[in-house]
Amino acid sequence: MTALKEFDSEIYNLIEKEKERQMNGLELIPSENFVSLAVLEANGSILTNKYSEGYSGKRYYGGCQIIDGVEDLAIDRAKKLFGAEHVNVQPLSGAPANIGAYFAILEPGDTVLGMDLSHGGHLTHGHPITYISKIFNFQRYKTDLETGLIDFDNVRKMAKEFKPKLILCGYSAYSRDLDYKQFKEIADEIDAYTMADIAHIAGLIAAGKMNNPVKEFDIVTTTTHKTLRGPRGGMIMCKEELAKKIDKSIFPGLQGGPHENLIAGKAVAFKEALQPEFKTYAEQIMKNAKTLEKEFIEAGFKLCFNGTENHLILMDVTSKGLSGKEAEKVLDAANITLNKNMIPDDPRSPMDPSGVRFGTPSLTTRGMKEKEMKKVAQWMIALLENPKDEKLIESTKKEIKELCNDFIFYK
Repeated sequence: MTALKEFDSEIYNLIEKEKERQMNGLELIPSENFVSLAVLEANGSILTNKYSEGYSGKRYYGGCQIIDGVEDLAIDRAKKLFGAEHVNVQPLSGAPANIGAYFAILEPGDTVLGMDLSHGGHLTHGHPITYISKIFNFQRYKTDLETGLIDFDNVRKMAKEFKPKLILCGYSAYSRDLDYKQFKEIADEIDAYTMADIAHIAGLIAAGKMNNPVKEFDIVTTTTHKTLRGPRGGMIMCKEELAKKIDKSIFPGLQGGPHENLIAGKAVAFKEALQPEFKTYAEQIMKNAKTLEKEFIEAGFKLCFNGTENHLILMDVTSKGLSGKEAEKVLDAANITLNKNMIPDDPRSPMDPSGVRFGTPSLTTRGMKEKEMKKVAQWMIALLENPKDEKLIESTKKEIKELCNDFIFYK
């Protein structure tokens, strides 16, 4: 970044400090990951200069012949990766992808049945604080507090009671796989659309390690980062009969010109995910998560949903006399980054909840395996059980830096 360093040393220095922070700490936020240098180069390419409103072969600007090739590659690779009939790679992120999907098939006032936020759902699945909840009527199902599973008898009961036009599944803090066939059966009983938000687990699905809803569901949305390990962005996959509605909803309905540099980054990430080694990577993500699960259970911590079947863990820390906010703060002081998070039916506020959420995509990308996960868990356990021990915080921070020096990803 020589040009940036010469022209704007303030921004350059901040970027270098952030790289140092990432490389000297343990990144456990499950929605974050480290993209390859190839993806970074595509993101920072001259494609950022080009406006390309419209779609391949039907643009509102001239000079899009090469841009069409970039977007076509991204679409073709995504189709191959997930087995999709139609793909739109233009959504700027996961939230616009979800909102665009809603407007493609719903009218204001229509009912959507989605997952409750405190039970693992996402804000865009109808939380009352969001603007989208003012347009559509969202009803929210929950998990069973004892089993940690989705209560499909209750989902069926709610579906018959509220007659939603769309049944939505997917999550941002749920640690189990999903039974898409049961959702589809319930939707068929009431003639509703089906939609899955696989933002968190797209990489695990692409690698064949978790159930894939793409061939069964009408619409599947995702981000392209997280476990998929691409640039920050979104994507919609759907049945061919909904293709025109989805495309029209994204452009011109919701967005203007797509960010073709990011779409190029998506194309690179999709190619990476099509390689055999990506399956090994996805499998290691899940092995690492299971290792963390075992260590925390043995230490007496309460894991929500009775453990993990994917890349993340949602953990109640109140039994240790801490709130999620306090746990996040003490771990951050030792260079362990995760996020405070609500647990099912949390009695505390979202800004100071009962739990923390953490996962393994970033550490797995750096090459860490079960041996390192045991160390990570023991550091976290010691800190959470002794949150005011400043000497422990400083010694742990030093030990973490020593470990991280063996797993540098960005030099």
